Amino acid sequence: MKNIEYVLPSEIEKRSFEIIGQELKTLGITLDPIQEPVTKRVIHTSADFEYANTMCYSENAIEIAHNLIKGGADIVTDTNMAKAGINKTKLASFGGEVHCFMADDDVAAEAKQRQVTRATVSMERAAKLGKPVIFAIGNAPTALISLYELMEAGSFTPEFVIGVPVGFVNVVPAKELFLESNVPYIINKGRKGGSNIAAAIVNALLYTL
Repeated sequence: MKNIEYVLPSEIEKRSFEIIGQELKTLGITLDPIQEPVTKRVIHTSADFEYANTMCYSENAIEIAHNLIKGGADIVTDTNMAKAGINKTKLASFGGEVHCFMADDDVAAEAKQRQVTRATVSMERAAKLGKPVIFAIGNAPTALISLYELMEAGSFTPEFVIGVPVGFVNVVPAKELFLESNVPYIINKGRKGGSNIAAAIVNALLYTL
């Protein structure tokens, strides 16, 4: 068949990353070598090369995230979709676990009683885990806002934030809260993101250890 490239199933991902590298070169884009595996995996997940220009990393973000994971940090997501997409076996090899409290019945009940979002209650639950946590937020800007409010209140400061919620309402301002903070982060500027992007970033960090 015309223009069909026959690639062994075991080679598809490798070939995909080769194509991404070629297209970035054609676009005249050179990625920071330390950040490159993360940004490329986000592009691989989305087929969207705009991420090459909008992904933002705080100083030494990759090193800090790696050290947290190697130290047994847990991951907290804001959707079960992101939780499902993270390589939990690889994370567990370092002593970490993935949590998502959003669908818990008691979280829903408390959110309804307090008239707040489930994301707000979920972040409060995560703050009480009692161990280092990397937050991987791909859906709810409210989760980022709640984390920032906890920081402002002096009750909790996250060790690391992956902030890639997608959408139109409060998405950009919520990301900017952490772009202007002292918390280590990986954030995608603008409206784009998603649970799949949050999981891809976590997996890229895991696969480069």
